[in-house]
Amino acid sequence: MSLDESEQKTDVREGIVHSSIPADELARLSDDVIAALKTVYDPEIPADIFELGLVYKIDIEDDRMVKIVMTLTAPGCPVAGEMPGWVENAVGAVEGISGVDVSMTFEPPWTPARMSEEAQVALGWY
Repeated sequence: MSLDESEQKTDVREGIVHSSIPADELARLSDDVIAALKTVYDPEIPADIFELGLVYKIDIEDDRMVKIVMTLTAPGCPVAGEMPGWVENAVGAVEGISGVDVSMTFEPPWTPARMSEEAQVALGWY
């Protein structure tokens, strides 16, 4: 089966959409971007933003620009103004990335159900 090159491909990892880049490079970039996101922590919760489910979408475009759509645990989060910069700095350090654009959304609102099992264990909820 052949896909039109302009058609976006969905990764098996839920919520991650990629542009058409060679598969081995795309896998490395994806893993490295996720690893970078796992270095960013919500200062009020002892779990990283990826495991907390705060990252809704990651798009790696053909020009290696990374677009991230994320949320916060609450709109009034004390680090709302700083968190996008932390994410941009962490992901921007990934080798092969041309840039990072972080967009915030509160639709759908974040709920604890978005947390991974790893985050639930870290918080003692599992």
